[in-house]
Amino acid sequence: MDLMLPDSGLLFWMTIIFAIVFFILAKFGFPIITGMVEKRNKRIDDALSAARVAEEALERLSQEQERILSETRTEQAQMLQEAASQRDAMIARAREDARLQADALIKEAKERINEEKEAALRDVRREVALMSISIAEKVVRKEMSSEKGQKEFIDRMVAEMLDNEKTSSSEAVN
Repeated sequence: MDLMLPDSGLLFWMTIIFAIVFFILAKFGFPIITGMVEKRNKRIDDALSAARVAEEALERLSQEQERILSETRTEQAQMLQEAASQRDAMIARAREDARLQADALIKEAKERINEEKEAALRDVRREVALMSISIAEKVVRKEMSSEKGQKEFIDRMVAEMLDNEKTSSSEAVN
C-alpha cells in the first residue's frame, strides 16, 4: 500500500513542478492555444457569415430567376396569343378574299351566261325570221305562179287593207 500513498517530499516536488509547468503554460502556451482557438472561431464565424451572404445572394438570384421565368412565360403566352390572333385574322382575310373572288367569278359567269343566252336567242330569232321569209317566199311563189292565184292574192290584200282602214277609222271615231 505504500505505493499508493506518496511521500510528503514527493508530493511537495510534484506540486512545485506542476506549478512551474502550469505557470509556463499559462505564460506561453495558453495564449497561443487560446489565440489559435479564437482565430479558428473567427474563421468559422467568417465562414458562417459568408455562407449566410452566399445563401442570401442565392435566394436573390433564385427570386430573380423566377421573376425572369415568369416574365418569359408571360411574354411567350402573349406572343402565342398574338400569333394566334394574326393567324385567325389572316384566315378571315383569306376567306373574305376567296368569297369576294368567288362572288366576282359567279357574277362574271352569270353575265357571260346571260350574254350567251341573248346571243343564242338572237340567233334563234334570226333563224326563225329567215325560215319564215323563206317559207313565205315559197308560199308566195306558189300562189303567184298562176294568174288565178295572183288575182286571189291581190283581192285578199285589198280586202285586208280595207278592213284595216275601217277598223282604224271606227277606233278613231270612238
